[in-house]
Amino acid sequence: MSLIELDGVAKSWGATTALGALQLRIEPATFCVLLGPSGCGKSTTLRIIAGLETATAGSVRIDGREVGHLPPAERGIAMVFQNYALFPHLTVAENIGFGLSVRKVPAAEAARRLAEAAELLGLTGLLDRRPAQLSGGQQQRVALGRALVAQAKVCLMDEPLSNLDAQLRQEMRSELRELQLRLGLTVVYVTHDQAEAMSMADQVVLLHQGRVEQCATPREMYARPASRFAARFIGTPAMNLIALEHGRIAGSDVGVGGGSARCMGLRPEAIAVFPDDAAEHAPVPAEVVGQEYLGADLVLRCQVGSEVLTVRAPGPQQVPTGARVRLAWHDADTHFFGGDGLRLGARAA
Repeated sequence: MSLIELDGVAKSWGATTALGALQLRIEPATFCVLLGPSGCGKSTTLRIIAGLETATAGSVRIDGREVGHLPPAERGIAMVFQNYALFPHLTVAENIGFGLSVRKVPAAEAARRLAEAAELLGLTGLLDRRPAQLSGGQQQRVALGRALVAQAKVCLMDEPLSNLDAQLRQEMRSELRELQLRLGLTVVYVTHDQAEAMSMADQVVLLHQGRVEQCATPREMYARPASRFAARFIGTPAMNLIALEHGRIAGSDVGVGGGSARCMGLRPEAIAVFPDDAAEHAPVPAEVVGQEYLGADLVLRCQVGSEVLTVRAPGPQQVPTGARVRLAWHDADTHFFGGDGLRLGARAA
């Protein structure tokens, strides 16, 4: 288990800034996910922790020790890459144990570590095969096994599941999380996939344009997004961001309060749909202008004034396009944002 601290870490190439003075603390034995769109700085952050990139400014500490001047091999880390980086001419056993032979670990100790990792990852019967004879999931386990035999306290993973199909990705998410918990590893994991982040992480670090947009648990980030960017990035379908004019939904007479708020956020599942004659239960008139049937869910696009709200209704509910409906939501489910895009609170004053 290792504590990782980034203090004012910045990275630039000439006039291009990739990271701007990152402050980040990753607690020991936690699963931290660096999440964000392409070009936000997440892989650069990981590579700086690994020692594959040098920070322009700031310091990186692992267990209180400054490691910015150390090469990767001396940082006590293991890394799993997107392409697995397996040697095609070596067997599974040779791939897993390659780093141990380079470090001249005694043969008996290397054999013990190899056997433990193979047993843990379900690779015992595959040790004589070569990578071309393995499935994508098995290749992923071999890459992970190579990291485990190094007995590093920190494991860095750069989009390790992106080459797998959807079902296998889901299975491997569960396996990786279970393994991290069992071994007590500190894991830093890069992805652009919010489902991976939300299902695996203890701590999600949402990056945007080289800075930390929000750092929180998955539940906190979903329930209280710190900004409009966080609100839209987390959640499927994405949160509705509704323009307000003097406390009303733009282009309508629907008042929502919000004080100085320029925008109101509503999760699609927080909005209930009622028939047009249910004004006493649902005060907001709307017209269904589109829909998407997804089996368990029915995603409706409802026009309110000049805004279109996405509503996630139960799949069996039948609402034709063009129908007049009524919408309702609880005040506790509203999120208000100011002109700077930052959260004002659950209810704005």
